[in-house]
Amino acid sequence: MELGAVVLAAGKGTRMKSDLPKVLHQICGKPMLGHVMDTVANAGVTKAVVVAGFGFEQVIDFVGDRAKVVLQEEQLGTAHALMQAKGEYLETQGHLLVVCGDTPLLREGTLKKLAQYHKDTGAAATLLTAKMDNPAGYGRVIRRENGAVSKIVEQKDAAPEELLVEEINTGVYCFKIEGLFEALSQITPANAQGEYYLTDVIQIFVSKGLIVQAVTMEDAQEVQGINDRIQLSRAEQVLRRRVLEDLMAHGVTVVDPGNTYIDQGVVVGRDTIIQPMTFLLGKTRIGSGCSIGPGSKITDCVIGNNVDIQYSVVSESSMGDGTVVGPYAYIRPGTLIGDNAKIGDFVEIKKSTIGSGSKIPHLSYVGDATIGERVNVGAGTITCNYDGKNKFKTILEDGAFIGSNTNLVAPVKVGKGSVIAAGSTITKDVPEGALGVARERQTNVAEWVKRRK
Repeated sequence: MELGAVVLAAGKGTRMKSDLPKVLHQICGKPMLGHVMDTVANAGVTKAVVVAGFGFEQVIDFVGDRAKVVLQEEQLGTAHALMQAKGEYLETQGHLLVVCGDTPLLREGTLKKLAQYHKDTGAAATLLTAKMDNPAGYGRVIRRENGAVSKIVEQKDAAPEELLVEEINTGVYCFKIEGLFEALSQITPANAQGEYYLTDVIQIFVSKGLIVQAVTMEDAQEVQGINDRIQLSRAEQVLRRRVLEDLMAHGVTVVDPGNTYIDQGVVVGRDTIIQPMTFLLGKTRIGSGCSIGPGSKITDCVIGNNVDIQYSVVSESSMGDGTVVGPYAYIRPGTLIGDNAKIGDFVEIKKSTIGSGSKIPHLSYVGDATIGERVNVGAGTITCNYDGKNKFKTILEDGAFIGSNTNLVAPVKVGKGSVIAAGSTITKDVPEGALGVARERQTNVAEWVKRRK
């Protein structure tokens, strides 16, 4: 194994005030642990171990087969946490990244740089460090004249000249696996908390004459930990801004980045315009030349090119090129819409297929239906698909014309090119090319108003 990783994720996160493990709180569309695991994988890690404690089973459920999850039954410090992964790496050669599960802003490029420098220098350990104008409260990294690390000194133990050092330890490391766990076993809890600190292993390596190096990161914000929901919201702002800037750099127009919310992993094609108060969530993929928003929420959808969606909610559905949706449409999961279709205002569609060129302009409900191409569904049309126990299917074949205020009582099929008269309640199949009428004959009573008065 060239490069492995251990993700430290055992903390409860008391300040989150939650029954959910801290690392499973969502940020930019997925748990912060998911961001860290993606970053680790993209950095070239071939084997990852997650050390979990509080909410162990929940962490296992989330991680799945992406990594091995081991239990830290008692939270006795970072060195103790890393020791829980000993069984997974004891007989392994190579190098090991150690990262925290609550640092979702960490970039893969930073980890790649750390790992490469570690390998190139042949160090036993390499720290990721940062420089801060106000490093109060952080452990200072003290270097030798040749740039190697001589020690990490905590603020309370630092000499006056050491307190002037602005370089701090971020808690991210790369270790040579050989000798690591032996050194960890030598750490003693010489502190009031009775905890085993990972920083102590650095002093053990130095005392043995082993090389300890450090890489200073460019942006200290990357290792910003999250301990409460305020910090979570601040980190989310940073991550969402990164997502938007990346999209804009690739040819997407975001009209108002401060009021646009796009999850990491969403794909948007060039020359698409994202209007304010738009949410693009989950695994959504949007084509080029689209206009999305304002005020739309699109989740786990595949959207074609040159699509226009305004003030609408679309979930777990797909649509082809040139389709227009909204304003105020609700497209529910399982809907497939073809090219150049129109789904208008106050239309709800559920688990249906809408053919290319078909129109459902306004005020209609379509559920469990298959609608062919070039079908016109008039205002106020309802597919009556549920009898209280079962769902039934409505089929409207190519070129059918459904008059306004029609009830289609499923199961029912309207044949190719057929016409349904406005105001009809259709309970039987309508043959191809026929006119379906199902309403009472109109009766006018002469002078009824006058007699009533």
